[in-house]
Amino acid sequence: MFLNVDGLVVHVRLDGPDGAPTVLLLHSLGTCLQVWDAQAEALAARYRVVRFDMRGHGLTETTPGPYTIEGLARDARAVLDALGISRAHVAGLSIGGVIAQALASLVPDRVASLMLCDTALVVAPATIWHERAATVRAQGMGVIADAVLARWVTPDFLADPAARGLRTMLLRTDPEGYAGAALALAADDRTLATRALRLPALVVVGEQDMATPVAAAEALRDAIHGAALVVLPGAAHLPTVQLPGAVCTALTGFLDVLG
Repeated sequence: MFLNVDGLVVHVRLDGPDGAPTVLLLHSLGTCLQVWDAQAEALAARYRVVRFDMRGHGLTETTPGPYTIEGLARDARAVLDALGISRAHVAGLSIGGVIAQALASLVPDRVASLMLCDTALVVAPATIWHERAATVRAQGMGVIADAVLARWVTPDFLADPAARGLRTMLLRTDPEGYAGAALALAADDRTLATRALRLPALVVVGEQDMATPVAAAEALRDAIHGAALVVLPGAAHLPTVQLPGAVCTALTGFLDVLG
């Protein structure tokens, strides 16, 4: 479905029973809502699962960048508003996890818990994102595809059809949308704001993640009082696709404890 959210047409997917507790899934940079397909299917047995394509990604409209993490969090809040959802468990992958942290800071009463996958308080040096933004604006997405995919999954997974699907998602991303979101990461630091959060939280990370490594996940866990950490052997930066079952187990186990 498509929603007009504050003048932006956003592509939204809903799964699971009406009236069930809501889980909002926020995808990663250069992908779309389908990066959560396996987890949405598993969660939809008990939860109302909301996914949407981030500004400038998938089937959602693109606006000129740079974006901000706070602005992308306001987009998420606006989607919840448009759907009449007052409170949700929020899971975010990579930049989606940064947006999830920002959403919890922006509207703490509306975020029941956080599930932060392969993300961090600060994601990579700002220079990397400025270089990426300039490159894709000038030359398109194809020029970065091999390097990005090599960080998303482990070498043995590159030939898997799912990895090839990830490459297609990346190539179909609007370069301005990618650049705008990359510059949002360049300018953002969640350290102080996330340390002030008080809510149940789970941090999940692939053991071989080079983009947001285990040390970054440990720092994120330590920033949120009482947060738990799950490290997934054999996975890199996008375990929702590479090890979908392991991510499903981590998320459902966390939510089961919350009741």
